[in-house]
Amino acid sequence: MYTSKVPIVSLRELEELPDPIAAFGRDYPSGHLVERHTHLRAQLIYASSGIMRVDTPSGVWIVPPMRGVWVPPMVLHEIRAISAVSLRTLLLRRGVKEGLPEECCVIDVSSLLRELILRMIELAETQPPVSPSEPLIEMILSEIREIAALPLHIPMPVDLRARRICQGILLNPSDGKTSKQWGASVGASSRTLERLFQKETGISFASWRRQARLLAAMARLAEGSPVANVALDLGYQSPSAFTAMFKRVLGHPPSEFFQDQRF
Repeated sequence: MYTSKVPIVSLRELEELPDPIAAFGRDYPSGHLVERHTHLRAQLIYASSGIMRVDTPSGVWIVPPMRGVWVPPMVLHEIRAISAVSLRTLLLRRGVKEGLPEECCVIDVSSLLRELILRMIELAETQPPVSPSEPLIEMILSEIREIAALPLHIPMPVDLRARRICQGILLNPSDGKTSKQWGASVGASSRTLERLFQKETGISFASWRRQARLLAAMARLAEGSPVANVALDLGYQSPSAFTAMFKRVLGHPPSEFFQDQRF
């Protein structure tokens, strides 16, 4: 388990440092919630081990190992530890974000980027702290700019009726109620719900639920649950149907997606 070698400073203090990139590390137990907050800097939220859920007003991201969430400056967000998490985060000053993502997204954390992040943590823990070198900063920025975003995002609607339904599905992804049944629970017709989901999330109700189930499945798979158990628990007719959907969306079957144990 990670233990800071120097007194842990607050993220607000780190944001005031002159360094282009500041690093912060802390461990959280399963279920821990970092309540909603914002940063003046852009943030790369990464866990060297464990699984996180990051919520913003516009969407939800499930983050397994080897992935990180990019959060632009001043975006309200909260972080929940789905399992015990070793958080390793970078805070990037506004002046260095040219060419970096403009919106929240999940990115793949390459082996190189992981080592660069851990090196930043080491420098931050020395006494007194050591500022990162320009080559180190440039390598980090280059890695982030070259990594494509991954489809690990659930867009959240603004309409309160649709949002209540989404929150219900996130709490119980295996719930098989139809859009008509969900609509009856919030006082809206099936047709109204379909229109709301398409307008406010860009996808249909069925696609939204499928994405919610996928991200719930990823959290369980990353913890080591068998594919067959996850598939059946989340309402899929067979493990093969779940595997086909997983591969179609993420490009790899579940067995390969979690093979890279970089953490």
